[in-house]
Amino acid sequence: MLRSLIPTIFVLAFLLVASEPARAAESMTDAEVERLSEIALLRSGTPRLDALGRLAARGNPDVAATLVMALRYRRDVLNETAFAFQSVTGSDVSTWYDAMLWQQAHPEVTAHPSYRSLKLTILERLDPEFLRFLGGDLSRPDNLDIRLEEIVWGGVRPDGIPSLDRPAMTTAADADYLLDDDLVFGVAIDGDVRAYPLRIMGWHEMLNDVIGGVPVALAYCTLCGAGILFETRVDGRADPLVFGSSGLLYRSNKLMFDRATDSLWNQFTGRPVSGPLRGTGIELRQRPIAIESWKAWRSRNPQTRVLSLATGHRRDYGSGVVYREYFASPALMFPALVEPGSPQQPKEYVFGVRVAGGAKAWPLDAFAGGAVINDAVGLETVVLIGDWETRTVRAYRRGDREFAKTDDPTTLTASGVLWSMSEDALSNSDGARLPRLPGHVSYWFAWPNFRSVREKIALDQGVATALRF
Repeated sequence: MLRSLIPTIFVLAFLLVASEPARAAESMTDAEVERLSEIALLRSGTPRLDALGRLAARGNPDVAATLVMALRYRRDVLNETAFAFQSVTGSDVSTWYDAMLWQQAHPEVTAHPSYRSLKLTILERLDPEFLRFLGGDLSRPDNLDIRLEEIVWGGVRPDGIPSLDRPAMTTAADADYLLDDDLVFGVAIDGDVRAYPLRIMGWHEMLNDVIGGVPVALAYCTLCGAGILFETRVDGRADPLVFGSSGLLYRSNKLMFDRATDSLWNQFTGRPVSGPLRGTGIELRQRPIAIESWKAWRSRNPQTRVLSLATGHRRDYGSGVVYREYFASPALMFPALVEPGSPQQPKEYVFGVRVAGGAKAWPLDAFAGGAVINDAVGLETVVLIGDWETRTVRAYRRGDREFAKTDDPTTLTASGVLWSMSEDALSNSDGARLPRLPGHVSYWFAWPNFRSVREKIALDQGVATALRF
């Protein structure tokens, strides 16, 4: 009988403490806040309930970030933790997911100094390898381009999603495991044409390879639907960078890391956000990439080579297996803020282009029926040709020309002149060439979240970067 009353006694004690007149924030020393935060996050029983109650009564949102962690990792007293979070934030949030969204929406709230050590304690308990990326001074706010509070565990350890490094390739004729409607990432550099099926890449998310003599990384964030091809040779380094998946996320976007310095990189921007390479001005150069059905890619590029099933890993590489439920659902798996009144649904596919002076994304349904779009991004005029059913879009520089489609899906016309499309450029019979521009598909929610990072970087460099969405 007494044992059955213990939870009730704990709750009553918690409510009694939390209902005391709020202490002024300055009446509690930082050392006391740190002690109570540590108890609330890492201890159990009556001391934990007392700590939650006292933090709630203090009413300062600087402990919200610690309570967010408690909502995720200490699920034994969710109601009491949610009450404390509501008390310090004035919100009605009661889940970890929604608390993360509140935190993303309130960058003006600075976490208490004790938060950083508590965050590192949690990460170390998950896997000590996480401290390679954020241990010690690496996690200080002035050493990060993104907020530590918004870096979350993605459910796997560092390299828990294994990269493919210089994987075996096979010929199109021998790639009999592929179905015609399987989607592939198609890449062509200096005549070296490759196809990397999404049904394999979804299990690995990171590819390090050399295509046409160019070292590249194909970074595929399954959570935000973006496969981006980066050159990995950068100025000032003798060897190309080699990337892996850190197991950490920022706004439902993977944070990759380079194996040379353990710097964390934002997959969407190709910029380091922590570690030795942060602040060096490095930004990985993007290369064009296309998503296309295997049938269409093979028809356009019969000489293509294809990723072999012999990856060295045991996975079910069947069609539609990896992330089946996530891809079919409108819901996100991890929190990412989407502004109210957004013109697209969070997981609606868009195609985006980033050039000097701006960036822009187009919803894929704008390419229904093989539409051709003449537009401008920043200071660049572009023409885009796409097929929304297979998420296929290619972008080219167009100058002052206005292009229209023809009956042949591999050609365009402008002012009566026929232009042929290749993976490299648009070209006409007079020898004129209009180069292809890098771009990639992603879910819509990733673009507004990319914007916040990009604007911060632009401000750091003293450059006004206009972004259009």
